[in-house]
Amino acid sequence: MKRRGRAVLESVGAHALILVFVGFALYPVLWVVALAFSGNDTPEARLLPVPVQPTLKHLVEVVGPSPSGSWLFGRQLLNSLVVSGATAAVGIGIAIPTAYALARFEFVGKKTGVRALLATQMFPAVASAVPLYMLLSALGLLNSRTGLVLCYASTAVPFAIFQLRAAFESIPVELEEAAMVDGATRFGAFLRVVLPAARPAIAVTGLFAFMSAYNEFILAATLLGSEDMFTLPVVLQRYVGEHSANWPAFAAGALVVSLPVMALFYVVQRHLVAGLTAGAVKG
Repeated sequence: MKRRGRAVLESVGAHALILVFVGFALYPVLWVVALAFSGNDTPEARLLPVPVQPTLKHLVEVVGPSPSGSWLFGRQLLNSLVVSGATAAVGIGIAIPTAYALARFEFVGKKTGVRALLATQMFPAVASAVPLYMLLSALGLLNSRTGLVLCYASTAVPFAIFQLRAAFESIPVELEEAAMVDGATRFGAFLRVVLPAARPAIAVTGLFAFMSAYNEFILAATLLGSEDMFTLPVVLQRYVGEHSANWPAFAAGALVVSLPVMALFYVVQRHLVAGLTAGAVKG
């Protein structure tokens, strides 16, 4: 009985500690939600995130028509989704064959290439803003989705290569050899054995590439010049001025901006669970 009572106390204590950490994690989110639906244009400092005079006016201000009468937010949301999706697709599309080659084959210049890829990760995006601006200006790609995708892909590809290379190296080569013994070509074994086994890593890498492009601000603010081409981080920055800030509208915009990422994470999470539970070998 004593052991059982002690186990119950330990379980209650562990759950209480978990609830405390969950509360710390959720508190900022609750503050943003409360601020977004608050009727006060100048929010007061409050300990509890309770909306005062709940209203949707800040949400309408963000997603509604601009003073000129145009619905810019929808186009800006589309810009963010297209640029982020294209960045993830380009990054994963280039990284998969490159990472597989680095994981499975030996060739001249392999170590030098890996070091060069690693070196590209040492420089922050702001350090390359000026040369990228000049390069895109010469190519006529300033203030365009294509130019922004190319810039984002230049950092997404090396990151994805390193992530997927480790994933491919963790997959036993015997699985491919067994498939080739059964008559599959190397490319067939890659498609039918390696890619399904690496699906969780591919999903995570694609999600991170999407989110890094979706949340990026510095390059987008530098390379985009017209409101109809802005991405959402640039739009949100407009609510914070030099001398004043519209925090309720900023909070409402933050909620709207987070919805696509939440939906994508939910979809990818389902694939992650399926890939992790399926396994590469059944016995």
